[in-house]
Amino acid sequence: MIKSVLRQRIPFRGLATSAQQPALKKFQIYRWNPDTPEVEPQMKTYEVDLNQCGPMVLDAILKIKNEQDSTLTFRRSCREGICGSCAMNIGGINTLACLCKIDKDTSKDTKIYPLPHMFVVRDLVPDLTHFYKQYKSIQPYLQRETLPSDGRENLQSIEDRAKLDGLYECILCACCSTSCPSYWWNQQEYLGPAVLMQAYRWLIDSRDEATKARKQMLQNSMSLYRCHTIMNCARTCPKGLNPGRAIAEIKKQLAFD
Repeated sequence: MIKSVLRQRIPFRGLATSAQQPALKKFQIYRWNPDTPEVEPQMKTYEVDLNQCGPMVLDAILKIKNEQDSTLTFRRSCREGICGSCAMNIGGINTLACLCKIDKDTSKDTKIYPLPHMFVVRDLVPDLTHFYKQYKSIQPYLQRETLPSDGRENLQSIEDRAKLDGLYECILCACCSTSCPSYWWNQQEYLGPAVLMQAYRWLIDSRDEATKARKQMLQNSMSLYRCHTIMNCARTCPKGLNPGRAIAEIKKQLAFD
């Protein structure tokens, strides 16, 4: 009886994929090569059959590089929305290519650029050197003058640990900072949403003992107060975080300090 049921289930109609019509989707991708600076940046169009491609934009970009143009340059690593490497501007929104689903509407081209208002190393690769220097400047590590009495861990309560939720998940992809107009025009001095959210993360960590020094670093006219609460940062964050709220909390702490 069981064998007869199994024999009835073997045929599977969904296997006839070879008969599918190609679903060709056009991707316009920003191209620029520093080895040929005399050639202006351009948008190059590629066609991808969505029936033969994964669901994410990163899948399409990888397929283009592997099968059509090996010179296409971009960053990627984890493919799980954890490393932040594949941050780029897709369809006018800063996001992660590995988390961004392909628009199935084949009548519309998908345009892909590097993160805006950053120097470009090549194609879709932005220069994040200054961004990481700013992150380093806030001293993003635990600072204590005293060690635990037992010489082991720096413990904190469950309630204090919960305060870090929505902050520690930041993967420093720079999507929020490069969507912020204030950061576009003042990035040499304004720290930007991503770095300021990390600054707040250490300000409220109950285990840290450098609160006073951290506040002094931010108490100037540029590092923090260039934020005008436009909130592009919260709208574009691929992890669903809210850097704007963190910045507001820092301002509140400095105002009532």
